[in-house]
Amino acid sequence: MSKQSVEDLLIKGGSDKEYRIKYDNALSEEKFVELAIADGYEFTVTELKEVLKENGDMFESYGNPPKKSIWLK
Repeated sequence: MSKQSVEDLLIKGGSDKEYRIKYDNALSEEKFVELAIADGYEFTVTELKEVLKENGDMFESYGNPPKKSIWLK
């Protein structure tokens, strides 16, 4: 488990629209991490929160369909 794994996922979502949509629909941090683990990423909700805080991002969704502004380009 690592913060690097969180960053890897956020980069992948930043460049892959289909991937990003899948995670944008995860309305809780727990569900987001559950999806990530199923896709081979290893990190915890705590690590997700730490990376988002370091990046100045918030997990909350906006819009319809839901979107998140956490993705790295």
